[in-house]
Formats: sequence, C-alpha cells, structure tokens
Amino acid sequence: MIPKILVIDDEEHMCWVLERAMRQEGYQVFTATRGRQGLNLIREEAPSLVILDLKMPEMGGMEVLRQAKEMQPKLPVIILTAHGTIETAIEAMKIGAADYITKPFDLDELKIVIKKALMISQLVTEVNFLRSELTKNYGSMIGKSRVIKDIRHLIERVARTNATILITGESGTGKEVAAVSLHQASLRHEMPFVAVNCAALPENLLESELFGHEKGAFTGAVARKVGRFELADRGTIFLDEIAEIPPSMQVKLLRFLQEKTFERVGGTETLKVDVRVIAATNRNIAEAVGKGDFREDLYYRLNVVHIHMPPLRERKEDIPLLAEHFLNKFYPTYLVNKISLAAMDMLCHYHWPGNIRELQNVIERAAIICHGGEILPDHLPKELQAGQKSMTLAGPVVRLPEEGVSLEEVEKQLIIQALEQSGHNQSKAALLLGITRSALLYRMQKHGIGAGSK
Repeated sequence: MIPKILVIDDEEHMCWVLERAMRQEGYQVFTATRGRQGLNLIREEAPSLVILDLKMPEMGGMEVLRQAKEMQPKLPVIILTAHGTIETAIEAMKIGAADYITKPFDLDELKIVIKKALMISQLVTEVNFLRSELTKNYGSMIGKSRVIKDIRHLIERVARTNATILITGESGTGKEVAAVSLHQASLRHEMPFVAVNCAALPENLLESELFGHEKGAFTGAVARKVGRFELADRGTIFLDEIAEIPPSMQVKLLRFLQEKTFERVGGTETLKVDVRVIAATNRNIAEAVGKGDFREDLYYRLNVVHIHMPPLRERKEDIPLLAEHFLNKFYPTYLVNKISLAAMDMLCHYHWPGNIRELQNVIERAAIICHGGEILPDHLPKELQAGQKSMTLAGPVVRLPEEGVSLEEVEKQLIIQALEQSGHNQSKAALLLGITRSALLYRMQKHGIGAGSK
C-alpha cells in the first residue's frame, strides 16, 4: 500500500515544492492551502502522514492539529515552523505532533523525518494488531479424555523450553489452540505470538511476509517492511500449514532454524532474532518427505517435539464439555443456555468430519435458529439427525450366547456384526458400538478380525 502524504501550507509554492519532492519518493501526495480544506482531505483521503505549517490565516496550524488528532488520534503530523516559533512547535509536540522541521529546511532532512515517522506509525499499528491477536479468545484445551490430558501434560513439560514444536492433526482439531497454550505457558508469554498461515500466502509474497523486504526490493516495495520473524522477536512464531511452503522457502527456513539469522528481501544486512518456532500441518508430513515434497532435514529440525491433536471422533467423551463451552461463548449474543439430552445424544454420536470447528459452527447455528432457551434435536443439521437414526442396527446386535460361549467370543461376534452392518466402514462400526475407532482397531487386532472378515 503506497503511503498518502497530505501537505497543508498557505504558500502555494511550498505546496508545489513538497508535492514534487514527495512524488519523487514514490508517495501519493495531496495539498491544501487552508486549514479547513486540509481537515476535509483528512476525512476524505485518510492520509498516512500530514505535513502542517503552523502559521496560516483563518485557521492556524495548532487548531488544525487538534482537530486532526481528534479525527485520527494515531495520524503522524510533522510541523513546519519558523525559527521564532520553536516554543509553539514544542507545544504542538505535546498535543501529539510526531516531529517538527524549522524553516528554511533541507529537503533530504525532511525526507528522513517522514520516513522515520511512517516507520514508527507502521510499527505501532503492527504491535497493536499483535496485541489484539494475543488477547483474542482462543479458548483453552477443553476435555477430560485421556488423550487431551496427555497433551496438556506434554505442553506443561516442553512449554518452558526453547524446543521447536511440530503439531499435527486434521483440520479443525485445535492445532492453533495448542500453539497458543504452549506460548502462554512459556517464559515468552509476555512477548508477541505471531501466527502465519503459510498456505494462504502466494509463493512470491511468503518470503517478504516472513522475513520482510527493503525499499525497492520489487515493484511496489516503496518502503521497508518488517517481517513476521522480526515482529516475533523474543516471542513465538506459529507457522500453520507448514507442509505447503515451496522448496525455495524450505531452504531459507532451515537456515533460520540452524542459525537464527536471515536477510530481508532485497537486503544485504544479516539480522538475528530470538524466536521460538511452532509449526503445524494437517498433512502426513513424513509421507511428504518420502515423496520428496518436503526436505527431510527441515522435517527433523521442526519435529524436535511432536504433538498430535486427535480428531473429535476419537475423543467423544469431550463433546459435552466442548458443546457447553461454545454455548457459553455464544450466550451473550443468542441467549441460549441449554442443550436437551436428545440433542446432546445426537452431538455425541455424530462422526464430526470437520472436528471441533464443525462442532462450534453447529452450536452457533442451533443457537441462532433456536426460539427458546434450549437447543432441541430439530435445531441441529439434518446430517446429525440422520446419523442418529442410522445408529439403530437392523435387528438385535447382541444375542444371548449359547451355553459355553465365552465373553471374548461374544465381543468378537459383536464387532463382526457391526462391521457387516456398516459396510466394513470402521468409523461407522465404532459409532454403532459406542467406542472410538482406535478402540475398535485394537479389538479387531486382538481377535484377529481383518477389514473384510466375515
């Protein structure tokens, strides 16, 4: 985005000189010879920076400054002042001016002051963004299942180290929640947490986004840009969808992990930062290494500690807690505070291909269309209601065993019947039996039941 500069000065010649000089620097420039005209341009154009003369007729620069700061409190304003009005310039600084230049001035000096003010403004904006990201309600790792307890325990053990972490799991399983939990439990918790979705950035922009660029590095690079690694200095950077980065970036990321150094795009200065790296992917990254799509040395650098987030269908005992959590989250907006037993039963028996994210969306949708204070089965999507109906097996699953038949044999026959009625779909068979898929696989292995066993 090209910065917009607004010049407010009652001398038309001065406006012309400054407009020409600023355009040569690559800025968009607007000019005004009256204070009210300048204030109107601030409203209409939302400039990145204002150059303001203090001595003007009708409305003086000091009043323009006050009104400008009321409209845009963070707007950087550079004051132009004569030698005899330095005290007034200092007063303007107290009101909120970014800097001042005395007349007559050197254009090169003014360019430096403008560049500095724009850079500070950009940094303030980025810091405020990062703080807002850090204070978002990411939620916590909710659950009472054994697997979630184990993950929380692992996070507690590794959070206060500087080890690089690789988080894997299907989309919507809470990988970013785990990353935020790691950061908040670490010694870096007061420093920035910077999240980057690597898959959302085009290849030609990814390097600039991560490492920054210098002015003139490429078309449109009109100013230096600070990259995400610099913004995360002394904090944590979360690289989501890490398996999607191109080979050229894999090399540069590997170098950073080895040396903690990098150069901005178009720059020659080697920069060093202290950043803890957490990466995540929903792909089988070991398989990507085997295919040659992902560097093996980078994989081992990232995979110092591995955390796998299980799909929701493998931690169904956590569904009631998660559903109540989302219901409480949406209560101030939709005033729904209860889920009926029948609706909760449907939630617990659905297979959740979209995992926790899908559960959150279902709860919000149900709260929106619910006319009372309780979510009922009719408020849930049709696929959940259909899933509830399909849970009833055609015919009794468990038949009274004949005399002398062991409990082990009954369990084996029950599993075989569930597999047959589900078309040998293991996930559906596990639902029919009321157990997790991993528990089903364990029992199939124990009884020697193959995928197509009769």
